[in-house]
Amino acid sequence: MSTRPSADVPVVLSTTRRQFEQWRRRQHGRKRLPKELWEKAVALAREHGINPTAHTLGLKYNSLQKHLDGATPDTGDRGKPKPPDFLELLPGGLTSPSPECTIEWEDGRGGKMRMHVKGIGVPDLVSFARLFRSGPA
Repeated sequence: MSTRPSADVPVVLSTTRRQFEQWRRRQHGRKRLPKELWEKAVALAREHGINPTAHTLGLKYNSLQKHLDGATPDTGDRGKPKPPDFLELLPGGLTSPSPECTIEWEDGRGGKMRMHVKGIGVPDLVSFARLFRSGPA
């Protein structure tokens, strides 16, 4: 593969190509590409297309396609779901005659409360939440 930069190759692809070439020079024998390099290749393929990325980085088109198909969209959190900051309870969602649930509350001061309730209505839950937020009487 030529290391001479091409006028039609974006700078980010040229830079990544140099990283791939440096990694390949340090290896003895056939080794798998590290996960970090595959992640860079997948990100570039999303932006610049599979064929130009595979050609520039010296990858097999089908291998890059498989990694691209198996990758999750970039969420910034590496696919880890973020817990909700707010959960709204709607009265229509609790249609069971005796609903049962476990509720965890945390206030801004670090106080925490965990309750397992059964057969309680939404208005009562709201009252508990207000009491917890207002602190001790």
